[in-house]
Amino acid sequence: MAGTGRQNIRIMLVAVIAVAFMTVGAGFYRDLFADSEETYEGLKLFSDVIEIVEKNYVEEVDSKELIEKAIQGMVGSLDPHSQFLPPEAFEDLQVDTKGEFGGIGIVITMRDGVPTVISPIVGTPAYEAGIQAGDMIIKVDGESTKDLMLWESVRKMRGPKGTDVVITIFRKESRETLDFTLVRDIIPIESVKWVVVKPGYGCVWITNFQDNTTDKLEAALRELESLETPMKGLILDLRNNPGGLLNQAVSVSDVFLEQGTIVSIKGRQKKNTKVFEASPNATARDYPIVVLINGGSASASEIVAGALQDHKRALILGTTSFGKGSVQTVESLREGYGLKFTIALYYTPNDRSIQAQGIEPDIEVLPAQVPIADETAGRTLKEKDLKNHLEGEPEDPGGTPGKQGKTPTPPEDSLPQNPHGPLSKEKLMTDYQVQRALELLTGYDIFKNLMG
Repeated sequence: MAGTGRQNIRIMLVAVIAVAFMTVGAGFYRDLFADSEETYEGLKLFSDVIEIVEKNYVEEVDSKELIEKAIQGMVGSLDPHSQFLPPEAFEDLQVDTKGEFGGIGIVITMRDGVPTVISPIVGTPAYEAGIQAGDMIIKVDGESTKDLMLWESVRKMRGPKGTDVVITIFRKESRETLDFTLVRDIIPIESVKWVVVKPGYGCVWITNFQDNTTDKLEAALRELESLETPMKGLILDLRNNPGGLLNQAVSVSDVFLEQGTIVSIKGRQKKNTKVFEASPNATARDYPIVVLINGGSASASEIVAGALQDHKRALILGTTSFGKGSVQTVESLREGYGLKFTIALYYTPNDRSIQAQGIEPDIEVLPAQVPIADETAGRTLKEKDLKNHLEGEPEDPGGTPGKQGKTPTPPEDSLPQNPHGPLSKEKLMTDYQVQRALELLTGYDIFKNLMG
């Protein structure tokens, strides 16, 4: 009887794992058991281990919890952006897509087993407190994050507006451990702000890509274009923009392009390979554009910068972007579980991979002209620094736009703006990268008039 019981446990566990995989896609179950003896043998080995641990481990174990952790480890080993999501984590992800939640306002990933800041979201408690890209979050309210899953750390940092949370970070550049007491807030969803920096020259700041970003951008452009002085140039600020919705990155790019490829995604499956094309616009916008990027510009913002750069529609100024050039999808599993995994990579119109490379500016301009002796000192966290990151395809040397004035990159300065209120022209004019962008646009207009 005991032997029969153990056999039943083994069969049940194989079935549990098989069910988890069945939900990923049609046909996968058949491939798993009919075409892959090696995979089947691996699942039998897994069930053997579960059974031995269940029976002999020094303390009683929860089989369901063991299986969850095993799946989390498997998916987490693929790349930094793939995750197996328990019901509570999957619910949090669905809240994120609504664009509003209570928290501190950071985009994070796992690096060396520790939650690490990719970028603070401008205007949020974390941003205002001075938390920087590359900061490693080692404690939340005094509890170590070392053994926590990424979603667990995120959940601890979230909470109702007005409540406190203490974040302990380790800053590698200065070898400091710092405590930040932050008051949670509703993370803002307003993604587009604009201001006239000089008659005829506007600055539009896109802080993230939400479901209404393109509509907000077009409304801002209409306001700028309807002013008494005709538009002579635009600064499009994508610095510290962590990304967002792919369709919005495509439609924002299309606002400034009349034809041609905007971005392509290439996956192993044919259904995950697609080319997004520009279409003619009702309003012609032929004024010059300077796009600002930095190490906090990721994903959707890199798509926009890459598209405008390859079509020679804009000059890209700032520092190299983050390099998050992979596409994720989320599948719903049974019992409230979810699976977020990578299905494809982004490519610019000139077929340059963004993944682990980023968009390099045409003109590299640091936030402030401070000489850096050590080229590696203070370097901003990038996709290529993350464990298990996917490699992008090597670039064609002939297809990379030329760069000018290349210098080592210091830590990204905080932008002198608060997106809770309107953009301030006065503060913008103290921003060195904005100053350089405005100089380029006004210089172009002067030179054009001289040649005309």
